[in-house]
Amino acid sequence: MKDIPNHVAIIMDGNGRWAKKNGLTRLEGHKAGARSAKNIVTASREKGVKYLTLYAFSYENWKRPKTEIIGLFHLLETYCKKELSEMMEKGIEFNLIGEWGKIPPKTKKILKETIRKTENNNKMRLILAINYSSRREILNTVNILIKSGVKRVTEKGFIRRLFTYDMPDPDLIIRTSGELRLSNFLLWQAAYAEFAFTETLWPDFTGDEYLEILQNFAERNRRYGGI
Repeated sequence: MKDIPNHVAIIMDGNGRWAKKNGLTRLEGHKAGARSAKNIVTASREKGVKYLTLYAFSYENWKRPKTEIIGLFHLLETYCKKELSEMMEKGIEFNLIGEWGKIPPKTKKILKETIRKTENNNKMRLILAINYSSRREILNTVNILIKSGVKRVTEKGFIRRLFTYDMPDPDLIIRTSGELRLSNFLLWQAAYAEFAFTETLWPDFTGDEYLEILQNFAERNRRYGGI
């Protein structure tokens, strides 16, 4: 397949609705979603996607029940431990965008260890957006620039202060479960991204459907304001 996107970002939506539909707990829905994430990471690596960003936990998600939040972070810890050997074998670098402050200490330690151990891998970068808010990212960047005393803000200087300073903007943003919004995700970085929306709930999102979306992307004409 030609014209593979360099950077794909995915809003993994629908775990809760999938669980309800199947008579399961919300946490079981998140576990099923983690399995889908693994499949999409594999498909991305095999097709040559260099950056894959998954929206795993938003800043607004702290409003959810405490038991669900605890379960989500435990699931994240398990994922990092279980998948580390494969990340090393397949050359996948692991990274995170978002605010570290509210992440539980144990989870934070495991995340940082995974980042450190995979930092020299260079086949693909897997980025999880955790405790992430694009509006807060932008405001934080503005405040950093104010404190630095710069007289004039340039686009290049602004980008250097974003969480995503060392990666390209997403070429393609996918959202599952039928919702048609960005939900405070990569608002600055999405300026020229292509979008794909699917009715499929995230745990049912397969590698085959993902490849269909990549094929559709390859057939689009991206003009960036030109002719």
